[in-house]
Amino acid sequence: MFHVKPNPAGEAAPSPELRRRLDLFAEILTRWNGRINLVSPRDLPHLWDRHIADSLQLASLIPPGVRLADMGSGGGFPGLIVAMATDADVTLIESDVRKAAFLREAARLVGVRATIVAQRIERADIAPVQVVTARALAALPQLLGWATRFLAPDGFCLFLKGRNVEDELTSAAADWHMAISRLPSRTNADGTILRLGDIRRVRHSEERAAGP
Repeated sequence: MFHVKPNPAGEAAPSPELRRRLDLFAEILTRWNGRINLVSPRDLPHLWDRHIADSLQLASLIPPGVRLADMGSGGGFPGLIVAMATDADVTLIESDVRKAAFLREAARLVGVRATIVAQRIERADIAPVQVVTARALAALPQLLGWATRFLAPDGFCLFLKGRNVEDELTSAAADWHMAISRLPSRTNADGTILRLGDIRRVRHSEERAAGP
């Protein structure tokens, strides 16, 4: 049986109820992983460190009672983990119908409030949310183009990014204004959690010259 463990970086241990849910989730994922590729088989012995704890970092950054959309949820990272750790009303957007089926079953068995949308992100139609999350999905300019379709006016994004985060921010600055907060990952020495708010497209000079 899989058992969660404290983050070696010092993160507080999960509560008994969250620990039970995470144990159950890991067992379900391991069973399904033999049929569909949710995580790399070589990652299964390191499921806590590489996937669960990494996703769990976002929970403390999410205000109570918000609505949240997770783009490209895949094996449930980070959206289903966040749903287990918070009282957020979470929508998981996943275009792969087999992964969407896994997410529905896992959400039902661990007893969380999650809506699964089995559509491509650019076609998904959901009510505005206060928080949009994503992990290992796409470069920042593409993420922003998707996320702004779902964000409420006062909403913000939480993206788990790797060592190329500054290059991605530079690339995104050509088309987007945003308020940027960087938080170091507690599970990945090269990782950063981006909190992005007040997101809006840049109106380029040629567009201004053309008028409204």
